[in-house]
Amino acid sequence: MTRSATAAQDTGPVPARPDKSAPGSSRRSWFAAAVRRNSRDIAVCLFFIVVSAWLTHQLWPAPGARLLALNPEDQTLYEWFLASDARILLGDFSLLSDRLNAPDGVNLMANTTVIALGFLLAPVTLTFGAPVTFALLVAGNLAASAIAFYFLFNRVAGVHRLAAATGGAFAGFAPGMVSQSNSHLHMTAIWLVPVMIWLLVRMMRAADPTGSTPGGQILGPAGHPDRRRLLTSGGWLGVVVALQVFIGEEVLFLTAVTLIIMTVAFAAARPRYAWRILPNFVVGMLVAVAVGVGLLAYPLWFQFAGPQGVDDGVFDPSYFSADLASWPAVSELSVVGSAAAAELTTGPAEYNTFLGWPLVIATLGCAAWLIRRPVVIASTAGTLLMAWLSLGPRIVVDGTRTEVPGLYAMLHGMPVVDGALPMRFALAVIPLIATILALAIDRALRLGRRPVRVGVPAAIAVALLPAVAAPLPAVDRDPLPEFITGGHWRDCVPTGGVLVPVPLATPKEPWPMAWATGANVAFGMPEGFFIGPYAPGGDASMGTSKQPTSKILAKVASTGDVPEVTDAERARARRDLAQWGADCVVLVDGTENAGALRQTAEALLGRPGERVADAWTWRVG
Repeated sequence: MTRSATAAQDTGPVPARPDKSAPGSSRRSWFAAAVRRNSRDIAVCLFFIVVSAWLTHQLWPAPGARLLALNPEDQTLYEWFLASDARILLGDFSLLSDRLNAPDGVNLMANTTVIALGFLLAPVTLTFGAPVTFALLVAGNLAASAIAFYFLFNRVAGVHRLAAATGGAFAGFAPGMVSQSNSHLHMTAIWLVPVMIWLLVRMMRAADPTGSTPGGQILGPAGHPDRRRLLTSGGWLGVVVALQVFIGEEVLFLTAVTLIIMTVAFAAARPRYAWRILPNFVVGMLVAVAVGVGLLAYPLWFQFAGPQGVDDGVFDPSYFSADLASWPAVSELSVVGSAAAAELTTGPAEYNTFLGWPLVIATLGCAAWLIRRPVVIASTAGTLLMAWLSLGPRIVVDGTRTEVPGLYAMLHGMPVVDGALPMRFALAVIPLIATILALAIDRALRLGRRPVRVGVPAAIAVALLPAVAAPLPAVDRDPLPEFITGGHWRDCVPTGGVLVPVPLATPKEPWPMAWATGANVAFGMPEGFFIGPYAPGGDASMGTSKQPTSKILAKVASTGDVPEVTDAERARARRDLAQWGADCVVLVDGTENAGALRQTAEALLGRPGERVADAWTWRVG
């Protein structure tokens, strides 16, 4: 009997090899092997996707009929942004959009427009509508952030998969992240931050002529730096930074401040290593700066010095300061939260600090346990300083503003920096806590002693329970008027023309902007909800000052009282319409006090409206 026959008799039939001549067989085999090899990573990623879907399930299955209950105004704004961004596929896009605040327009770089995300999902927006894109991004940002930090911890930091999954889950689904998911797409898109950190770590390793880590582990050939990896890491870092600018500049700013603090702390903990890599690391950073400046020079100039640009913040840092008592409190949006927590923040989209006492204690305990590790020293320093900055210019304790100055007082009034809300500095603490927790679990699992191996992960799991979020609440939204969905607007205003809604959109009442969103922003509107230079001295403002005609219509909409319209007001209405470049004035059915508004519009325009579908219209010119 031959050796092959004996082997077949001992082990059973030899499995048939894939027929490589069959179309796609080798590709299917490769894919199946890849799935088996990465099955645990895939399971973790699917878990994060399921969690994000559960947190946002009230928007589904019909996003066009649902609104986030806690911040519908910002959702209306972001859907308009997404529809505006999608026009890139139609060859109709500019950083100065003329589709809002006609005729001056809106500087999209000066607003939180998530341009890169809008471009990426433009086909979804144009096919299914901006509300679907918005819902996908709310869920997708949470899941993608958790997944990105999971791979950072597991593949870059080398921690145990359970530890990495715990850290990734907290980074993606912490109370601050879920709270910001109430329409702040630019703040929850942090999934590029782990990519930046990976590139920086790659650059540090390439910059070391000994080819080792601070702990002495040999990573590459000793004697000289890896110049090719150093340059490519720097180049890609510049590209990723530029991309983040078009997703969310505030996240980039917070990341930069945090990494500067961590770099100083890390260098203080390992000075010999820091000095050893410094010359080559600076070369890599110069490459990153050169690439970033090359890509961002014009967009940033446009943002700060271009038409309708602003270089300061629109919100008062003193008002948007974190309450010291909010750190150990539990978010109202968690499964065990209570309404009392609302007194410690400015609104449901800013529960940035609410960790709960158990997690605060667990984080401090883990940091003390691991404090000899350079990464933990850096993470702890970043956590403490960013938390201190979040307290604003004056420390607030349980709703009472004290005279004790906060660290933010050193930054208060600085151009550009002042645009970042103090309480959002707390969001940078989330990944730092995730890092400390992941490293603590990893060390416990590697020690081998059962009490520690079981006790530490269990204690951290218990500490995280108060931070578990409840699903984001949503409500039914008013349907779009048939005047828009049926395309009747095209008979009243040309593409690129100006439609004047009655009443006009404002930051507090932006609802007519949803009409433009439903029409893929094919027409413009006067005034509206945006950031522009309309405060005294050209400082940033929310919206613009209302014209006399829009003031009259707004008052009628709120009171239902029909005013006595004078000839002077009629003349002013004609001038306002001419200034706006208006093509059509529209009042849709279902508008509050619609009867009074119709009478007022007829008086201002000097003629009755024309009935079109479910709207009254007045053509201009």
